[in-house]
Amino acid sequence: MLPVIYGLSGPALSPDERAFFREADPLGYILFARNVVDRGQLRALTDDLRALSGRDELPILIDQEGGPVTRMKPPEWPMTPAGPAFAKLWEIAPASAIEAARVNAQAIGLMLAEVGISVDCLPLLDVAVEGATPAVASRTYGSEPMQVAALGRAVLDGLAAGGTIGVVKHMPGHGRARVDSHLELPRVTATAEELEVDFEPFRTLAHAPMGMTCHCVFEAYDPERPATLSPAIVGEVIRGRIGFDGLLMTDDIDMKALSGSAGDKAASAIAAGCDVVLDCWARMPEMVEIADRVSPAGEATLGRLNRAMAGRGAPQGDLAELFAKRDALLALA
Repeated sequence: MLPVIYGLSGPALSPDERAFFREADPLGYILFARNVVDRGQLRALTDDLRALSGRDELPILIDQEGGPVTRMKPPEWPMTPAGPAFAKLWEIAPASAIEAARVNAQAIGLMLAEVGISVDCLPLLDVAVEGATPAVASRTYGSEPMQVAALGRAVLDGLAAGGTIGVVKHMPGHGRARVDSHLELPRVTATAEELEVDFEPFRTLAHAPMGMTCHCVFEAYDPERPATLSPAIVGEVIRGRIGFDGLLMTDDIDMKALSGSAGDKAASAIAAGCDVVLDCWARMPEMVEIADRVSPAGEATLGRLNRAMAGRGAPQGDLAELFAKRDALLALA
């Protein structure tokens, strides 16, 4: 099994993709709006991916956060709120905010499970600081580590109840970034002591089944390499200080924060200690290059994958009831 999660070019597998994926046997796949038409099409696509892989417990990912990051859209699926809606409610009723985040995530989990998607890249555990880039600030659960961790835990619990696995991101913390890593490389100059604030929500939820790195340089630990490519950040910080032992994937290696060829970036991420490379854009030459540069997944990665997927339970709950409860709680704010 190749330690890569690949994107797809459209709403169905192309002949070239089918042949390549059959040969490469990637660990999983990630879906975007370009892959989504309606319930029937999406379920057929995910069924096809499982049949091609021969694995019932195949990681099929999506970024269904709510708000600006929504891949399954109206009118086929209802919109859901992003993190700041729950942060606002926290200001007046923390317990209500936790419950609202939980039931909203359970509803998202049910929507994903219905169409065969097993993993949602949620929750964000980035602690927003003053001046944080809007790419992060518009999606986070707040600026206090305890609040972020509490709401993040509720989201993980809700997704699990909905039959979906969550991914904590962006490790070890994207909240101090002043630029958007989709466009350029952020450099974080905070001291190691200051960064403990950023690490705290991830440490609190270190038991999460899956996590995602960020493409930020943390000068206190490695002034040369972004977290995704840094053995110091992955080993000393994420695996060490934070204590995370779940399946660790990169953020999309095509983001402009990283430089070099697709193969170089993929090989460097695996060498740094990431379990899995996330390559989202379905460009066949780049997918082939990555496949040529990385070795099959090792025992540690396969063990983390199996533990994560084994924790996925049967979907529970009624979608309309969950949305009604969430809306009543959010109306308090």
